Amino acid sequence: MERRASHDGRVQWSQILDAVASRLNANFAVGDPVAGRWLLAGIAVALACILVGPLWRLVRPAVTLVHELGHAVVGVLSGRRFTGFVISADMSGHTTTVGRPSGPGMVLTAAAGYPMPALIGAAAIGSALAGRAGVVLLLVLIALLVALFHARSLFTVGSLVLLILIDGYLWWAGDRPWAAAAVVWLGAVLLLGGWRHLAAVALHGDRSQDPGLLAAATRVPAAVWNLAFATVLVACSWWAWRILEVPVSLAVDAVLGRA
Repeated sequence: MERRASHDGRVQWSQILDAVASRLNANFAVGDPVAGRWLLAGIAVALACILVGPLWRLVRPAVTLVHELGHAVVGVLSGRRFTGFVISADMSGHTTTVGRPSGPGMVLTAAAGYPMPALIGAAAIGSALAGRAGVVLLLVLIALLVALFHARSLFTVGSLVLLILIDGYLWWAGDRPWAAAAVVWLGAVLLLGGWRHLAAVALHGDRSQDPGLLAAATRVPAAVWNLAFATVLVACSWWAWRILEVPVSLAVDAVLGRA
């Protein structure tokens, strides 16, 4: 009986590994680009999440997470050591990197946060429209798993585990149109949420936020840093709109029966 149980266990693990390998192989095949009602649904739900206060409080941790991981990734690429990050219950965040307290590495690390959600958001939208939603979901899953080992609070760990479960389910679902629509939703939330984050810090003028810290470190006014961040967001928004304009028009025509 024990040998049979062991054999069955090996078969089950083999089946699981085969299923994972099959999903990975399918993941890199070009799928159907998200279009029609699913495309409109992803964009519409994203707009609601940005504009409706209670929904914004639910999705804001995702924008904060990308902001903080932007600091971490650029910090590591700049030669600094990433030691951990925190997302607080009030949806603020903090990333710790160790290295020289001044110099280009520190400036690049501090400047990476606000542009990063828009950059990732625009890339996610472009990938979904190119039939590469599965690749985005896989990369997000890997990033979340790596980030989990650097979380430094229970709230951060809980948020990451929830996101891992959701993203893992979407990735495993394969080339379903609603999974691709979820990637469009994520990209739009990050892109538009990046604007909302930047507007909040620009209007508040808190010297403890990134523009204030950069102003103190470089003697370049915080307003100039905010303008630089806004320039990146404008470029990302323009590019996203250019690639969305035709598919959205076709989707609207199809929904209204004009095609």
